[in-house]
Amino acid sequence: MEGLREAYMNVQIFIPCFVDQLYPTVAFNMVKVLEKVGCHVDYNANQTCCGQPAFNAGFWGEAKDVCTKFLKDFTDAEYVVAPSASCVGFVRNYYPTLFDNSSVHNDVKSLGERTFELSEFVTKVMNIDDVGATLNGKATYHDSCAALRECKLKEEPRRLLSKVKGLELIEMNDNETCCGFGGTFAVKFEPISIAMGEQKITNADATGADYLISTDMSCLMHIDGCIKNHGKNMQVMHLADVLASGW
Repeated sequence: MEGLREAYMNVQIFIPCFVDQLYPTVAFNMVKVLEKVGCHVDYNANQTCCGQPAFNAGFWGEAKDVCTKFLKDFTDAEYVVAPSASCVGFVRNYYPTLFDNSSVHNDVKSLGERTFELSEFVTKVMNIDDVGATLNGKATYHDSCAALRECKLKEEPRRLLSKVKGLELIEMNDNETCCGFGGTFAVKFEPISIAMGEQKITNADATGADYLISTDMSCLMHIDGCIKNHGKNMQVMHLADVLASGW
């Protein structure tokens, strides 16, 4: 497909661990979307993790080592775009804590200002809300905690979904409530995590949606497990997969 405009924006993509190891199609579809809206996309093959898992587990020293590498990997990037509000939120909100009063303080601030979640970048930086996608059916949207609370994203993904031809977006009850994954929370507090996931799919199922969409594959993996465990007829889709549909 030809882009919506000629390529003029240089973007480096960051691929989260979840996507890299379990859902690589999300990364490929994000690249398709970015190229479609007029970006020249680069991938630094040396990239690893953003450091969030170690940080959340209390290993701040080890996390700082990983975060230092992240800073170096993306130091020259005009923009960094990721298919994960969780990773973006971590870079923006927790890197300043790790590197407070350090020699790289200004580098951290600059990187946070140049790092974006996919829907945020497309709508706010590229000023596009219709990428020409088509997906027939009903859908409901799950606000991930990171997107809503750490990146302050609410309308951005919905703007893009509202322009997807053939897609009817139906809001479920408690769409801003956590799905129950929460990284290590799902391991440490399994019964609570499962109960939260089951409540999420109950609310989603009540809309009659064919698809449950979100910005974060970690949430979607957890929700999908609950869906399959209860035999619900609903498909989870990352926003990037939806936006790359029907071309």
